[in-house]
Amino acid sequence: MMRLGRAALRWGRGGIHTAVLRPGAEVQVGGESGGIAEILMNRPHARNSLGKVFVDELFSALEQLRFDEKVRVVVFKSKVKGVFCAGADLKEREKMDDAEVGHFVKRLRNLMDEVAALPVPTIAAIDGYALGGGLELALACDLRVAASSAKMGLIETTRGLLPGAGGTQRLPRCVGVGLAKELIFTGRQIDGQEAFSMGLVNHTVPQNEEGDAAYQRALTLAKEILPRAPIAVKMGKLAINRGIEVDIASGMAIEGMCYAQNIPTRDRQEGMAAFREKRPPHFIGK
Repeated sequence: MMRLGRAALRWGRGGIHTAVLRPGAEVQVGGESGGIAEILMNRPHARNSLGKVFVDELFSALEQLRFDEKVRVVVFKSKVKGVFCAGADLKEREKMDDAEVGHFVKRLRNLMDEVAALPVPTIAAIDGYALGGGLELALACDLRVAASSAKMGLIETTRGLLPGAGGTQRLPRCVGVGLAKELIFTGRQIDGQEAFSMGLVNHTVPQNEEGDAAYQRALTLAKEILPRAPIAVKMGKLAINRGIEVDIASGMAIEGMCYAQNIPTRDRQEGMAAFREKRPPHFIGK
């Protein structure tokens, strides 16, 4: 067993990669299918709100995943029924002075950037409330799946704040400037169906008795990504993320550079061979 800060990294049954983090919150990285990692948020007494310890644990979980070549998809899921993440821990926040608030919000922004920078696809399974920083966490993921009964919103203006962990930047890129301004200015909460209609989430599903319908749909989506060529998927994500921020000509150049990195891979050769031999490809990520 190797110690990584507050986390204990170990291999469990079935090759599940699990990081158990102790007091205050638990973040597990695992998955029932090989290649799918799950970050399971479990801070029930505070509705998964983003306090200092919890944020540190999320950073630790991301660090463990970043260079794990066996991981092909990451799913963010809550173990607290009815909530994805309630946002910043305001009880903790009110005890901070102005300088501490500024430092902590910057750390939250860095956390969301770390989520967005994971090289593999990320999916947020929103089975309950995703408010403030909780929605900013979901926005930092590549894909979002929500239960129709889930509640989402950047509610900071109702607390005398504004989104500070990427919400003012990622929401407009997701739903457009006009809708983003309306949602942020009003602090309105919307359900999963409304979120789907405006393009905030990729899929919405009716909630089930277990309260994990979004997670089940996210897992199905992850399994659809899983058999695809890992390097090609990573390069596709990189090309989109970098290209969306520049003009079309620069974006084409970025796509060309990403494509060039994929050309010498064994997986590309395997894809061509499988097509020629009329069989499913077997990609190994090399």
